[in-house]
Amino acid sequence: MNKLNRSTMKVVLLLSLFVLLMITEACKQKPMEKEISVSQVFARVQTHDFHPLNEDNSLTIDRNLKTTGLADLNNDDWRIRLLAVRDLVRAGVENVDIIKAGLKDESMHVRQVSAMAFGILKAQSAVEDLEQIVREDDITMVRSQAITALGQIESERSLALLHEILADDPSRDIRHQCELAIDQIEKKKGTTEKQLSAFLSLDESKFESVKVGSVAPDFVLEDTDGKEWQLQKFKNKKWVVLIWVFADWCPVCHGEFQDLMKMQEEFEKEDVQVFTIETHDTYRGRVMVGKELDPTYWFSEESFQKAYTEQIHWPHLLDRAGAVAAEYGADPMTFAVHAEYINRPTTVIIDKEGIVRFSYKGTFWGDRPTIEETLEMIETGNFSFTHPKRLKAVE
Repeated sequence: MNKLNRSTMKVVLLLSLFVLLMITEACKQKPMEKEISVSQVFARVQTHDFHPLNEDNSLTIDRNLKTTGLADLNNDDWRIRLLAVRDLVRAGVENVDIIKAGLKDESMHVRQVSAMAFGILKAQSAVEDLEQIVREDDITMVRSQAITALGQIESERSLALLHEILADDPSRDIRHQCELAIDQIEKKKGTTEKQLSAFLSLDESKFESVKVGSVAPDFVLEDTDGKEWQLQKFKNKKWVVLIWVFADWCPVCHGEFQDLMKMQEEFEKEDVQVFTIETHDTYRGRVMVGKELDPTYWFSEESFQKAYTEQIHWPHLLDRAGAVAAEYGADPMTFAVHAEYINRPTTVIIDKEGIVRFSYKGTFWGDRPTIEETLEMIETGNFSFTHPKRLKAVE
């Protein structure tokens, strides 16, 4: 073998080693995720033992306590639902016909996650099947999700159906979802690319990783005007309070908003930056803060819209796909509340050094410190709190 051939072989060998090292390093940085088929997603949901719903299929019932809420903080119903939606979204529009089978499945949970995935994908070809769910399904939760999906898809052909349901349906939750879907369609404010991207990139390895006493993981989230907020920028400057709220139909959440508006000066005096956070896309988040339609609410005769647009002084952040909620323990899609799966009511307090001082995960809709109690903890440095009606898990 001559010198030229030996030199060539050395170069080839070195290049091969370099490529191998690059591949190895890439694998270390981002482990390869195992692909999962649509049928496997359905099977995983079908075989999971979810906590039941109440008689009108709109609230979660703890199977052990026989009461509304969910006492077990280690329950993984939310994880099964969230990852099922993520994996169906990843399957993409090329598998719409396969995913459609989920809308006819015996399991209400398979039907629900399938409808949710279609809304995120803006799958126009699934509209007829979703309309059938709205007309015929006997589970309020599933009908509600199908209505939400039609709004996200911006299905103009569905407007007549939605107006009919809005006028005649006995369920206030269904009527409310119709009101929102109609407005969303008429304004053409369906699912955003950012919502789709959030589900495609949802990282299970980060779920429930935040601990009291540890450094708060950084994040960047948009508010309802599209402005980005980064947690890290408040380090060594302010305390930060993160409050995950449900949605615009939540009377408890509106009560917290009222308290936050009244207590603006108190929070500013203590150098506290408050963020309310919602696990929805842009349109729904803007409804919460009064920047879209002014819905009809069964729990209030007064409109929130004018007060909110003039007095909300804190950023309301959009935690699309519940990625930050899942990391911080707010557990997106834990509870059925008013015919929508939603996160745990969670409050997190982070000190000026960026350390998590308090993390509270609720067991029912009102289980967390009030706004006054939250500020008092910061003022006194006493972060011990348990709601007097907190549910206790059966051991």
